[in-house]
Amino acid sequence: MDLPRRRHQHRRLHVGAAARNRDPARIPPGCAGAPGTENLIKPIDRTRDELVLELAQQAAALSASLAAFKERAFADVAAFVDISAEQHKVKVGGVKGNISLHSFDGRYRIEHARHENIAFDERLQAAKALVDECIADWSADSKPEIQALIQQAFVADQAGKLRIGRILELRRLDIKDERWQEAMRAIGDSIQVVGSKFYIRFYKRREGTDQYDPISLNLSQL
Repeated sequence: MDLPRRRHQHRRLHVGAAARNRDPARIPPGCAGAPGTENLIKPIDRTRDELVLELAQQAAALSASLAAFKERAFADVAAFVDISAEQHKVKVGGVKGNISLHSFDGRYRIEHARHENIAFDERLQAAKALVDECIADWSADSKPEIQALIQQAFVADQAGKLRIGRILELRRLDIKDERWQEAMRAIGDSIQVVGSKFYIRFYKRREGTDQYDPISLNLSQL
């Protein structure tokens, strides 16, 4: 009669000791193990908590390490570019970007890239008005695919944003109409750089080829 009771008491004491070693601030009020409660934490819940804590803390440490590596990599590449420029008695000013560096044997490559975020100001509306005039006046026998390309360039996506690439592609069309030329100048004048992002990527050459594979720092790609 006493044995089951004693086992129960032993289990209760064991769990209670584990609960006291936990950080009370992490336990929501009313949950098992919270201060002032009589509830017991089940072993599976303890194990789950330990697993999550261990892996999450390791992930946080890796994230901090990657952030420090990224900062050092950017700084080292920038310093190297300055040193290289000094060999030719010049000083490279401004923000550096779009640089490729190779190891001496060609096995590794580093790409330091700068991506500019651009937007259009109000002059784009003037450009669109001129483009609309051109489309309205062009003869019906003009190439329909060209007209479709032009019309689709100013159609917003589902988020209500214009597709910048499509609009910029219009400037590659060889159209002599003076209104079109003026519209393309207006598009060029309306471009505004609103921000820049910098990337650094690492590659390793595939053995026996001239192709490079990225060295992934993304967990989902490993």
